[in-house]
Amino acid sequence: MRILLVEDNRDILANMADYLEIKGYSVDCAQDGLAGLRLASSEHYDLIVLDIMLPGLDGYTLCRRLREEVRRDTPVIMLTARDQLDDRLEGFRSGADDYLIKPFALSELAARIEAVLRRSQGGGRRRLQVADLDYDLDTLEVTRAGRPLKLNPVGLKLLAVLMQKSPHVLRREVLEEALWGDDCPDSDSLRSHIHQLRQVIDKPFDKPLLHTVHGVGYRLAE
Repeated sequence: MRILLVEDNRDILANMADYLEIKGYSVDCAQDGLAGLRLASSEHYDLIVLDIMLPGLDGYTLCRRLREEVRRDTPVIMLTARDQLDDRLEGFRSGADDYLIKPFALSELAARIEAVLRRSQGGGRRRLQVADLDYDLDTLEVTRAGRPLKLNPVGLKLLAVLMQKSPHVLRREVLEEALWGDDCPDSDSLRSHIHQLRQVIDKPFDKPLLHTVHGVGYRLAE
């Protein structure tokens, strides 16, 4: 699941991003309204967490333009320090699906995200799919062509990142950051895990999905 966070407070943004990534979401960030609208218009997201008071373009206007001009129905949770009824009603009128008052607990934000996603997807599971490769993020079950595949925890996390960004190429350093943060074991660790992942998801099948882009990184695609 991909989430876009649009928030100009660096500390709040970093805290939300770290927490949601631990929860298994793929997170992109923007610190002003124009950058947020550009990402929301050009990329696919399952949900947007949107602050109201933003430089460049406020959250109300961003959400309204996303609905009316870009024609995107991506669920939006608005964040604001404003707790007046008129402010909340303005948020819903501009196209928001939910509203969260600052300060808030990160656990509540996660619960709101899960609830909005359930409503938007009709209660379905969080699932990633690339070609015949399927990854259920709720049960951590991975199958290809209906055949169950067994991966270790690092392999599951690596696969999730590659599937969430498919078909884009992910640079080595981006994958290393996603897996280990600033504490990458050594320069060969990623190569080793890529090899193990390839043995599981590609070797038993006719058509490879995991591709090496030499000198750049890796991509998962048909």
